[in-house]
Amino acid sequence: MPRFVPSRPDPGDDPAYAALKARIIARTGHHYYSDKDELLIERLRRRFRANAVADCAAYAALLADRSKGEAEWAQLEAEITVGETFFFRYAEQFQALRTTILPALIAARSLDRTLRIWSAGCSTGAEPYSLAILVREALGDALPDWRVAILGTDISGDALATARAAEYGRWALRTMPPEERRRYFTRLPPAPGIRREGGYALRPEFRTLVRFERGNLLSLIEPKLPPGEGFDLILCRNVLIYFEAETVAAVVRGLGRRLRPDGWLLLGHAEPNPTFSGFLDPVSLPGTVAYRRLADVVLPPLPWPVPLAVEPPCPAPHVPQPEELRAADDSAVATLPPPVPPVAAGRDWKEDEAHADLAQIRALADAGETGAAWRLLLGALERDPTDPALRFYEGLLARTLGRDVEAERAFRAALYLDRGFVMAHYHLGLLLMALGRGEEAARALDNAVALSRALPPETSLREGDGAVAGEVAAGAEAARAGLGPYRGPGSGSF
Repeated sequence: MPRFVPSRPDPGDDPAYAALKARIIARTGHHYYSDKDELLIERLRRRFRANAVADCAAYAALLADRSKGEAEWAQLEAEITVGETFFFRYAEQFQALRTTILPALIAARSLDRTLRIWSAGCSTGAEPYSLAILVREALGDALPDWRVAILGTDISGDALATARAAEYGRWALRTMPPEERRRYFTRLPPAPGIRREGGYALRPEFRTLVRFERGNLLSLIEPKLPPGEGFDLILCRNVLIYFEAETVAAVVRGLGRRLRPDGWLLLGHAEPNPTFSGFLDPVSLPGTVAYRRLADVVLPPLPWPVPLAVEPPCPAPHVPQPEELRAADDSAVATLPPPVPPVAAGRDWKEDEAHADLAQIRALADAGETGAAWRLLLGALERDPTDPALRFYEGLLARTLGRDVEAERAFRAALYLDRGFVMAHYHLGLLLMALGRGEEAARALDNAVALSRALPPETSLREGDGAVAGEVAAGAEAARAGLGPYRGPGSGSF
């Protein structure tokens, strides 16, 4: 009787592990796991148990089996791919879609009245269905005169099955106001399993605009793409974090070749890379960056009205000087405390008020009500100017409004107040990267990587909008890869 893998095997104990790992990375492109043996082994153990196999050699034989191998590859690919998603994720990008990108595409396609959209790495379907909602509302009564095709692709067959069912729990709709839930979904009764509290079924008028296919983004690396029509809009978000830098560049180049004239490409917030400018042109929009083919770029007008003049937020009792703010970013990571979850016990009324303010600010920002969120934030900062979470949201909102100087100041203030604030390091790094200040961006991103790597990979990060430590570390590493070999002072790992 073969011995089953122990509960926590050391990959070095199994002589067949290295070859199996190399085979998995080559097949899926998930270079993300090249230095994450513990995480990969944990996922492999689940497949070992599901198939009653004893070790890596037996599992490799199963993958090679002509009758069972492809089905098991599909199960493994679903297991090692993080599928967390929700409707209208990244409010800044959906605001850009509403106000700039879709209106521009509708105007450009007004003669042939066709619109082709691709959600690459669509997971359980929240992204392509969110696009269907936007398109239907943008076209309104003219929709029957248009040919709209929205394609969602993913490597996971299980995720696609969920997407085709178009039934979701409350968590997938968490940023959606109640009136929008009622407009886009019908309520489902409680059922055993994950729908103990009921769920939501997307209405048919939105479902019919979307179709799903299984696909691997690595096919885009082939020198000659398979025949097919181009797309007016492609979204490929939170997928590239799994790939090594060369593969990322090749996949993004392939996505660019799939764009029709005047088409647009959106990537995840952590995934833009300066090397993309060799074959795509970045277009800066409030709170995000979009890409277009080099020959097609025409800078759009600013899609948001110029915000009303507002008073600057009240400073903290001690106003930190620029050199003090930078200390939170420039210090060696070894001196930074690990992030800790907020402690609910013992909160006083002031903390409860700040907690309620934050919840409302998040809800307004996620709904695209940036002006209202900004005004509420200013009031909250007047009451508590030393709350690092409020300073963090000041940075996010300021960047969305195109106020980069204020955004940098706010992120640095958040870090001055809490040096272990992972998401503040991360967003500061992305901002500095967009401003072309590579050395400072590298320091901030290195701090984000080191702090998140110090946590278990599935740890939810403070103000991370559902992101876990492993995802943020991978995203920060992907962004950092384009910044060169800067080595931070005082840290041997930089």
